[in-house]
Amino acid sequence: MKSIFSKIIDKEIPCHLVAENNFAIAFMDINPIALGHVLVVPKKEVDDIFDLQPNLYDELWKFAQKVSFGLKNTIACKRVAISVIGLEVPHAHIHLIPIDNVSDVNFQNKLSISSYKLKEIAANIASNIN
Repeated sequence: MKSIFSKIIDKEIPCHLVAENNFAIAFMDINPIALGHVLVVPKKEVDDIFDLQPNLYDELWKFAQKVSFGLKNTIACKRVAISVIGLEVPHAHIHLIPIDNVSDVNFQNKLSISSYKLKEIAANIASNIN
């Protein structure tokens, strides 16, 4: 059975797209812990990020870096935190989270953000990716 992320990659489910290339896709987390919380997902469905083939693993992190620059140029923050937890969805993914303090990375605290606002933020981040 396809993961929800594979369904997003295959355009079966909509998302608030930030960026996409041949290897990965970046979109807004619909249950964010911070304004601008982005998920970076490899297009190849693999449960554990460390099971990705080395070249796909490298491409995923290069893409995440590029997206992080756009994120930081869009959302005022001291850092873009990275989290790889991998328990919620059986498809490897990287969380990019704008933060000012270490306490900002708390997955127990979810924000309530409208779909309209997520779409607006996604477009703004996308426009800041070089």
